[in-house]
Order: sequence, then C-alpha cells, then structure tokens
Amino acid sequence: MFASTFIFRAGQYDEEFHRLDQQIAEAARSIPGYAGEETWENPGAGLIQNVYYWESEEALQQLISHPVHQEAKSKQARWLDGYRVIISKVIRQYGDGGVAQPHEIRPA
Repeated sequence: MFASTFIFRAGQYDEEFHRLDQQIAEAARSIPGYAGEETWENPGAGLIQNVYYWESEEALQQLISHPVHQEAKSKQARWLDGYRVIISKVIRQYGDGGVAQPHEIRPA
C-alpha cells in the first residue's frame, strides 16, 4: 500500500478551487487501486493534510497524471499559502479495531 499526503496552508479559495478539488476527489475514487482517504487539520499550525491510500504505486501515478490534478497543480499558488507532498510506502497498519481502516472510510 502507498500513501500520498498533501499538506497545505489554505489561502483564499474560490469557486474554481472547490470545483477542481471535488473533481480530483472523484477522479481518485474512480481509479482502480484507490484504497481510501483521510483528512486532518492542525488549526494551531494552520495546516490541512489530505491522505490518499493506494494499493499500488501505479494507481497513485494515475491520479498524479490525471488532467484535473495537473490543472489544479498549475494553479495552486492562487489558493494555497504553501504546500508539501509526501509519497510513502505503508509497511504495516494495526490497531484495536476502534478506528476505521482507510478502505472503510468513505466520504459522505
């Protein structure tokens, strides 16, 4: 499993940002190999973190190369006050069952 973590500081959003953000999420969920997602916020630092989980690096690459993702990436400076991306390989995950696994987390 792979995780792509997008950490950013929000700037000024507009209608185009929200449209592209929704389209990216829909594109990700439609890719075979998509395994789930989580979003975290650190209000003290002013950061938001979106984590997408993937069954393979190839699935992740499909989102990276998707035209809507490329469009949003080219315009990010209009909406964000900085960002960073972390691509990582998940070696293992475990818990007591009280917190859902990424594939069990589905957006409303």
